[in-house]
Amino acid sequence: MIDALNVAGKMDKLNIVTFDFDINDRYNIWSGLIGGFFLAMAYFGTDQSQVQRYLTGKSITESRLGLLFNGILKIPLQFVILFIGVLVFLFYQFNLPPIFFNDPVKENVYSTEYAEAFRSVEEIHKNVFEEKREKIDALITAIDEKNEPDIVQLTADVKALDQEMRSLEEEAVTLISKADPLAETEDRDYVFLSFVMKHMPVGIVGLLLAVIFSAAMSSTSGELNALGSTTTVDFYKRNFVRHGSEKQYLVASKVFTLIWGLLAIAFAAFASMLENLIQAVNILGSLFYGTILGLFVVSFYIRFVKGTAVFVAAVIAQFLVIYCYFFTNIAYLNFNIIGCLTVVAVSMALQFILGKDK
Repeated sequence: MIDALNVAGKMDKLNIVTFDFDINDRYNIWSGLIGGFFLAMAYFGTDQSQVQRYLTGKSITESRLGLLFNGILKIPLQFVILFIGVLVFLFYQFNLPPIFFNDPVKENVYSTEYAEAFRSVEEIHKNVFEEKREKIDALITAIDEKNEPDIVQLTADVKALDQEMRSLEEEAVTLISKADPLAETEDRDYVFLSFVMKHMPVGIVGLLLAVIFSAAMSSTSGELNALGSTTTVDFYKRNFVRHGSEKQYLVASKVFTLIWGLLAIAFAAFASMLENLIQAVNILGSLFYGTILGLFVVSFYIRFVKGTAVFVAAVIAQFLVIYCYFFTNIAYLNFNIIGCLTVVAVSMALQFILGKDK
């Protein structure tokens, strides 16, 4: 294990903290601490999936303990998740990885005119891997012997061969696109799934899939029901049908749940175009959480701001965040700061312009 982790370190996979300040860098400590602070405030303070958990507490103390344990366990949990990613990466340094992890898409290529070219790239990919594996074994020996000149040279060789493998993988993706222009060519989310299905014991695979599906189904159903109920009570009942029957509100709740479900499917389709699922979750959250947090900050702490001003400010902030996402390189965690501060600043300015009574 230590030898494998040494290899991961030499291949720059264990760079936990970067202190360089760059607003366009997604993963330095400053975007993590500052942007992540705003993201966590919004998620744990305003998100329906979290708030409904606090409401189930028997007392305020119990709800506070739930929030506290969320904060305490979040860091080690995220560390374990990321460390699993490092371990899977290491596994494929010692075991031949497929040139493309989405097997159904890859199999389709074999029945096209590009099959021979694809197999040729696969064979070269395999040969380069074998050469890299030999260099990695030599690197481990050099590290054990503390032979610094060999460590430097072998590290450079391993990185060069790894880059050559990535170039071959990109060439394979190009052939897949030519064979089927509609094929999904992003396979990063299939790496762990491929590892689970091909290399883990059958019983463990079944348990893991059961855990994934049960967790996804419970959280999704809870959030959709909460959104449907909230929309019915806060929007439909308050603005359209104030004195309807219980049956009418129940039907409305089901309809809104269906609408939110369709919206969730649309967001899932959008997320499939991003690099990976973890990043997709954080990007989608950062697009909206900053504005939502700004609304809560204004409503709780800046009482002189009225509804019109804060509504207009929220719309402006949301458009600004979306503009930053599509037309700038600003790291997505910073969207939470931009959205929140824009809502606060613009709503206060608008309220002064409109006057105290509007």
